[in-house]
Amino acid sequence: MAVSMAGPTLPKFLPIPTTTLLHSLRIHPRITHPTLPTPSPNHLLFSSSSMNTTTSAKSQTEPPLDQQKTVRAVIKGRVQGVFYRNWTIENARGLGLRGWVRNRRDGSVEALFSGKSESVDEMEQRCRRGPPDALVTSLQVSPSDDDPGRGFDRRPTV
Repeated sequence: MAVSMAGPTLPKFLPIPTTTLLHSLRIHPRITHPTLPTPSPNHLLFSSSSMNTTTSAKSQTEPPLDQQKTVRAVIKGRVQGVFYRNWTIENARGLGLRGWVRNRRDGSVEALFSGKSESVDEMEQRCRRGPPDALVTSLQVSPSDDDPGRGFDRRPTV
């Protein structure tokens, strides 16, 4: 009686879990898919020669000062422990805003939004609704002269 020493045969095709496939599409933006949007030219990296110009890429994308708007918002209700800060960061960055968001010890969330007037107005409207698990009871918005910084960040609780 002959005994085979070969191990089990593996199928020639191993299915890739959907989450792995989607994860790889997020990591590699140049991979295209028929139902996903094609990356825009803004995703391309700048060459070293384009960085030697006297005008930075940042100043080319900023709106003129008369179209800029900066506001401070205080959001009250069930807004802590419901992903409100992360949701704010995602939305603000998606709208091209600069500023920050932080929790406050009184249970509210405070944020500074700066950018195109239309984008700031849209962010205010989104903050009235918040993420799915939030329950916003109050939104106080006031003009601000504070420096928003370069991006949109999370700040420590005050």
